[in-house]
Amino acid sequence: MIKSYLQRKALRLQNYDYAQNGAYFITLCTHNRECLFGEVVDDKLVLNDAGRMVEQSLYESQKMRPDVILDAFIIMPNHIHVIFFLIDTPIVGDALRGVPFQGLDGLAQRPAPTTKTSIPNLMYSFKSFTTNQYIHGVRNNQWQPFHGKLWQRGYYDRIIRNEEALLEIQQYIFNNPAQWASDENNIL
Repeated sequence: MIKSYLQRKALRLQNYDYAQNGAYFITLCTHNRECLFGEVVDDKLVLNDAGRMVEQSLYESQKMRPDVILDAFIIMPNHIHVIFFLIDTPIVGDALRGVPFQGLDGLAQRPAPTTKTSIPNLMYSFKSFTTNQYIHGVRNNQWQPFHGKLWQRGYYDRIIRNEEALLEIQQYIFNNPAQWASDENNIL
């Protein structure tokens, strides 16, 4: 057990500060890639209650952290793709001019952050919160139970370094439901 843990591939970029300003593309899969959040019908995503809870949790992540901007995202039956921007101040300035993303309404009214958010902390909080919410849904709303854990141990991240990469990833996210039949995360 200890040996296999030590041999695991490092998921994060070594010596990179994941709290610094920037855009981050995250993919998070359910444990064993169980389809828990809905289904894709005719290339369109149909979220169930659990999927809508995950969606609401993404919006809450932005509301609770003034230095986080939620950009494009998609909740698939067994994984999510999301772009987060980390910023120093909750206002739109020259650094973000020309970058097309959603979720800017109300940014000027958000207070300045008291502590800087990092991507690992953001993902830990998100996974913990959604797991607790999902357990509540299983107990009270007959959601499909999961086996062991809701989420896989790690997550995939990519640091988005320019607008061209941002636009490419946003397009990938928006097209994801249409690609579901050939998606590597689709184990059906």
